[in-house]
Amino acid sequence: MNVGVPGPDAQVVPMRLQRFLARAGVASRRGSESLMSAGRVRVNGAVVTEMGAKVDPAVDVVEVDGRVVTIAKSPVYLMLHKPRSVMTTMKDPEGRLTVAEYVPVGEHPGLFPVGRLDYDTTGLLLFTTDGELAHRLLHPRRKVPKTYRALVDGRPDRAAITALERGIDLDDGPTAPAQVDEVEAVGPRTLMEITITEGRKRQVRRMFSAVGHPVIELERVSFGPVRLGDLAPGRWRMLSDSEVAALRDAVTDARTED
Repeated sequence: MNVGVPGPDAQVVPMRLQRFLARAGVASRRGSESLMSAGRVRVNGAVVTEMGAKVDPAVDVVEVDGRVVTIAKSPVYLMLHKPRSVMTTMKDPEGRLTVAEYVPVGEHPGLFPVGRLDYDTTGLLLFTTDGELAHRLLHPRRKVPKTYRALVDGRPDRAAITALERGIDLDDGPTAPAQVDEVEAVGPRTLMEITITEGRKRQVRRMFSAVGHPVIELERVSFGPVRLGDLAPGRWRMLSDSEVAALRDAVTDARTED
């Protein structure tokens, strides 16, 4: 099937149930399939586990764990400048500060972060109600680049930079090649810029530690074609139409469907 990423005005009926759930921001398509398999999804009061099931959003009532979910007429796309010491989750059982407290979740139900940033990492964090686009942005096959500014201990030499660029052997396997540049020296430390196409846990920190230059501070400055710019920490803004279009272009692949 040749399925592109749907625009905000795309016709939505009929569609597979897992795609509906993804568009509604419940979970990725595969995550939605897991919810269905677990018997947590009902359509018009009946549990649906069949992956080929289709729904008409204009007629059918879809529930997940007893809560009715719907697709917004126009998906929402925004960016947050995530501050330090904030959890990238919408709820935290330990009561820690979360990103949900910085974005308009009341105004836009179903809003969720696209991927995550570590507790002590700052910078650009995308949010959307468009589960389909989020899934594609995070899919490993898409190789969407993410750029970070890292203040590291010491000054990486050419050998260290070359190792980072070629890929580092970590405990969960070798990393893909990265783009690495020195920005400036900051006393005994160095501000580096690194662009990766993966999204492993604490990946940038582990990469620099592996070459002997632990990260002191880390900030994500871009996600694909979208840049953080001068947005202040703790502030958010809606993405422009051109930014959303650029994100869609970055993950469009007419050859196959995820």
